[in-house]
Amino acid sequence: MKELGYRPCVGVMLINSQGKVFVGRRIDNREGDWWQMPQGGVDKGEDLEAAALRELGEETGARSEHVTLLKRMEKPMRYDLPDELIGKLWGGKYRGQEQVWYLARFAGSDADIDLEAHDPPEFCEWKWVAPEQLPELIVPFKKRVYHAVVEAFRDLI
Repeated sequence: MKELGYRPCVGVMLINSQGKVFVGRRIDNREGDWWQMPQGGVDKGEDLEAAALRELGEETGARSEHVTLLKRMEKPMRYDLPDELIGKLWGGKYRGQEQVWYLARFAGSDADIDLEAHDPPEFCEWKWVAPEQLPELIVPFKKRVYHAVVEAFRDLI
């Protein structure tokens, strides 16, 4: 595992006008009641801000005219996969992800969210939640990251 690197990734904390955060329930993990914020891999040579907007659009259907990026976390966050997942995700090339997180304001309506905007969809359900709930909703191995994201953006939410 120590020889494996970290997958370059971006994440977006998307907040609405009430200060609630978008979370989706992953379509490929229906046995757990885990919810996460939009996130995804960065293509080689891709600008991080562009990757964040691309991932957000693919996973939520939110169009760029409804989204304003407000802030980027100062430092990337890393997490390791649990042992049972290493070698099963991302072609077995990574031990975890190094994520650059953005805070974004959503100015659209709930009708502008379309989980099927990308084929295949990532989420099967979505909802708005209070930021403090985020660490309770995510899979255990990402809780530390979600605590840090909430703290980094708390003043702007």
